[in-house]
Amino acid sequence: MTHDSHIDDKATNEQIKRWRLILGSYADEDLGQINFNTHDKQIDQSLEYLYRHEYRARGLLTNEKADSELKAGDKSRSVYKTIDWLKLTRKLFPKSTFERMQNQAIERYCLEGILDDPKVIRDLEPSVNSVRLLMNLRGKLSYDVRQEVRILIKKVVDEILRKIQTNFVNAITGKKNRFRRSLIKNNQNFDWRATINANLRHFDQNKQKIIIEKAIFNSRKIRQLPWDIILCVDQSGSMDSSILYSAICAAIIAKLPAVNLHLLVFDTQVVDLTHIAEDPVEVLMTVQLGGGTDIGKALNYAEQKIKNPSRTVVVVVSDFYEGANVTHLYRTVARLNANRVKMLGLAALDYQANAVYDMQISQKLADRGMLIAALTPEHFANWLAEVMR
Repeated sequence: MTHDSHIDDKATNEQIKRWRLILGSYADEDLGQINFNTHDKQIDQSLEYLYRHEYRARGLLTNEKADSELKAGDKSRSVYKTIDWLKLTRKLFPKSTFERMQNQAIERYCLEGILDDPKVIRDLEPSVNSVRLLMNLRGKLSYDVRQEVRILIKKVVDEILRKIQTNFVNAITGKKNRFRRSLIKNNQNFDWRATINANLRHFDQNKQKIIIEKAIFNSRKIRQLPWDIILCVDQSGSMDSSILYSAICAAIIAKLPAVNLHLLVFDTQVVDLTHIAEDPVEVLMTVQLGGGTDIGKALNYAEQKIKNPSRTVVVVVSDFYEGANVTHLYRTVARLNANRVKMLGLAALDYQANAVYDMQISQKLADRGMLIAALTPEHFANWLAEVMR
């Protein structure tokens, strides 16, 4: 019984300790003094530094009370800089937990030091979420901080490119096949590597030469007209995650052979970013998140760029919550479809890759010839390739 009682007491103490970490130092009066070890104290310090801002925001913690507690001897929480908090918290918690706390620090509490200290940006965990949050706060950042944000965004972009670029390119261009052979003996078509391999068995030991009994020539590739891809990306406030992947996809497409890319971003206005499409970091530092949505205006602008309708794909990345005249939008889509322009509608995805879009408007667009889907970048590449074949 004594042994069982000891186990029960230990389990109860552990539960009380966890509740104390959740509730903060303001629960000391009700829970009593908790015996924290060094690790527990560090966790408590990290949580307190971040979530006391929640108490203050709700009017439950005044500045005066915070100041008095910071001077209260054993109960005090040292005032350390945000960068120190980031370093400590990264060590204390699993990566997923740390990223969530980091996101809350930026998005919810705007901790002092995050927006005005380049060193803090340098110490942030590079992730899609950190890019998304910093893009939303970009207008509040100083020049020096913006430069560090640019570096952080590049790290995230490079990592995504490393994961998807090869499959994306292969999906659109197709894997290279062996050259077809040709009976036309033209020196421009001569395949010297294949010729050597085919005649190695005819090597003359006396002359120390390969006797060419069969020369191999390749057929010429048939030239095809290039495809024009016009990528129209909604930059309204709900599209931050989709803009990141759209910018990366645009950079890949812009470098493909036999493809001409136009990159447009829009809200109630249209901005042509074709000139920087190959640089996704520059695109992400240029877009202005927020505002309404006028898909019809974006499609009207795209229509002006069309030279060969049957070799043009217009891709609209949006949540399709149209804020302008929907009748005008429907007529524009119907007209483009009648002119044999291929149209793809790529629905916005949230941070769990769930589709977020207006199903009623999307269905109306589908009825008028726009193909609608909610896809990850890799699946989008396959879809685009099918349409272009």
